[in-house]
Amino acid sequence: MPSAKRYQVHELLLEKTKSVRRGGKRIWRGKCKSDPDSIITLLHKHAPDARRVVFETGPLSIWVYHALIDAGVPAICIEARHAKAALDMAANKTDANDADGLAHLAEVGFYREVRVKGYDSMLTRTLVAARTRLVTICTELSNQIRGFMQTFGLVVPSGKGATFGNNVRMLLDGHQSLSQIILPLLKAWYGMREQAAELSKQLIAIARVSQSCRLLMSVPGVGVVTATSFMTAIEDPENFKKSRSVGAWLGLTTRRYQSGEVDYDGHISRRGDAHLRGLLFEAATVILTRSSADSGPRSWGLKLRERLGFKRAAVAVARRLSVTMHAMLKTGQLFDREVGMDAAAG
Repeated sequence: MPSAKRYQVHELLLEKTKSVRRGGKRIWRGKCKSDPDSIITLLHKHAPDARRVVFETGPLSIWVYHALIDAGVPAICIEARHAKAALDMAANKTDANDADGLAHLAEVGFYREVRVKGYDSMLTRTLVAARTRLVTICTELSNQIRGFMQTFGLVVPSGKGATFGNNVRMLLDGHQSLSQIILPLLKAWYGMREQAAELSKQLIAIARVSQSCRLLMSVPGVGVVTATSFMTAIEDPENFKKSRSVGAWLGLTTRRYQSGEVDYDGHISRRGDAHLRGLLFEAATVILTRSSADSGPRSWGLKLRERLGFKRAAVAVARRLSVTMHAMLKTGQLFDREVGMDAAAG
């Protein structure tokens, strides 16, 4: 029986060049819109029995991937950072050369496939990101209001929420000209704060019905936002063979450089989900500074703090938190304060 034809297609997620290869040769190259319908039409015309449809990670990769998979297309999303290292060897950086280069990588199998998150996970992650952005805007507005008023000798006392708004209005009493500038900002601050609270309610509702979130929130320092973000990033615990791999996946492990007699460890790689990495660092900070109850993570982190300093200790605790939280999702066990993180991670 003759072997099936093997096609590789590269799609750049914009209206740019695509390439189709078979048997080590390019059989078609041209431009096509980057929506799934156009790609499927292209495949039916130039590669009806495609074996690999390859495209890089990007803003539209989730939409394109799931649409192609639903249509029965063997779509593969590859890591753009790894592909770039191979494409940089080309003499000229052009869309056509990139298309041919990635199609060639697919043909020889020299690529790393990326796990594409599901729509439900991305919807929850979008909710977290939207809430975080609104909270950031509220903080920026309040700081801007404080700065503007301080210029005119009006120092807003410490206070959050309604206290801040009342203090601003009280200080503006008798300053009509300045009030016309500050009050619109204060109104915008109230509106942003209200919308952020609405998104927070939605996030809490999701956490209440999620067994995984309730499980993760048994870890000291881990709240609704951190638990939800971690759950949606991991999705299925079986995606990682070892819990210790999660720390490296989130960029919380040190980078190593070795060449001849030179061999040293540098800073953490900072690759992966930057938002989740920041949340885990905040959770580790809470464990080391605010947690009143003694626990394995706190005791281990405080000892490490004496030797390495606070920041390095917090990063180490954040890494171990990621390992422990993955192990908890895998085993379904609550966090044991007495046992500590090493035992929880297995």
